[in-house]
Amino acid sequence: MSKIESIPFSETTRRWFETHFPAPTEVQRRGWLPISQGCHSLLLAPTGSGKTLAAFLWAIDQLVSSPASGGTRTVYVSPLKALVYDVERNLRAPLAGVTRAADLSGARLTVPEVAVRTGDTSARERERQLRQPGDILVTTPESLYLMLGSRHRRNLSSVQTVIIDEIHALAGTKRGAHLALSLERLAGITRVDPQRVGLSATVRPVTDVARYLGGDRPVEVVDTVEPPRIDLRIVVPVEDMDNPPPAPPREDQGGAILAQLSEQERTPSRPSLWTSLYPKFLDLIQEHRSVIFFVNSRGLCERLALKINELAEEELVLAHHGSVSHEKRRQMEELLKSGRLRAIVATSSLELGIDMGAVDLVVMVESPGSVARGLQRVGRAGHQVGEVSKGKLFPKFRGDLLECAVVSARMEEGAIEPVQVPRNPLDVLASRSWPKSRCNPFRCPR
Repeated sequence: MSKIESIPFSETTRRWFETHFPAPTEVQRRGWLPISQGCHSLLLAPTGSGKTLAAFLWAIDQLVSSPASGGTRTVYVSPLKALVYDVERNLRAPLAGVTRAADLSGARLTVPEVAVRTGDTSARERERQLRQPGDILVTTPESLYLMLGSRHRRNLSSVQTVIIDEIHALAGTKRGAHLALSLERLAGITRVDPQRVGLSATVRPVTDVARYLGGDRPVEVVDTVEPPRIDLRIVVPVEDMDNPPPAPPREDQGGAILAQLSEQERTPSRPSLWTSLYPKFLDLIQEHRSVIFFVNSRGLCERLALKINELAEEELVLAHHGSVSHEKRRQMEELLKSGRLRAIVATSSLELGIDMGAVDLVVMVESPGSVARGLQRVGRAGHQVGEVSKGKLFPKFRGDLLECAVVSARMEEGAIEPVQVPRNPLDVLASRSWPKSRCNPFRCPR
């Protein structure tokens, strides 16, 4: 009997899935039924459990099994541009695989096209998408809003499915309220009310987020969240954080102080915890295949990468944050995934959903600030079904040590903070004071 026999997938899609996977994961097995029935669905599952494929496979099956409509039929919305490009890459495998399975069986299937629209998309590419819209649109909340108020709007009238990834990062924010408005505007121009599918690994309370996803529509909740599979350690490389040991004098390979140093350079620097942290970070990089360091500011991101490279006397680490161009970020991510780059220092630019299969350690420098953020970050290590995510927390000072202890204990319990979702997200926008230089969405033409 087929492992996904209860789901009405086409024979081609079924054959491809069973060739590449031993069995559906729990979120896939339980999520495909309501999705295939057209229900608005909220899928909750641990990091690396196949949520994205659970949301996309039914949409892909419908796309390849029916003629193209001349417009976009599936929209994927991500809170991060980095995640947009990651999902676009990961869609290639099932799209190519299902098409290949069809060719082998002699069936004729429509090959869906994927379009990416973010703030980095060139004007030339936007014009091309206007003439040739992708069957699947991968975008961000801001770009979706702009498309709904432009000529691209007509290509969205055929949308049947909207997938909102990392919904916990949007539900309680102004960006989320803005997205709620865009979803209603989209529903107003489509032939049928699009099916909404939300994805998250860390969200509570479930009922409030489900209400945010559906608005006044009923939502089927598929909750397969389990206690986090994490191996988390707090590391303090000195005995007294208030009185760290002084930095050792700079020496050459023979142990003598470098004669060419100036008097100021020969003078030991002021004792700092960082002089003990940098060598420890370098040791961790050399002991593991690939490492992601998470910090809370771009300045520290750049400085940490620079200091580790200086200590290693080679470029082991690159800095990954929002100010780096998307092309360079994509190159870094590919190098890290393939194991050709030993480490990346990142801010929040890598903490949501990015598939980093080669990473076997996450290092958080200072407290992540919340349990949910900590779980998202440590989940980048061992980002595979059933894998244990390994992480280390390095506090920067004594007060940070206390916060790290509390956050790490709650991370192991999975006790994430509740998302504060407005009773009506649209009220947030309606009551907002809009500067003259910015567009009030309530005055934009539908």
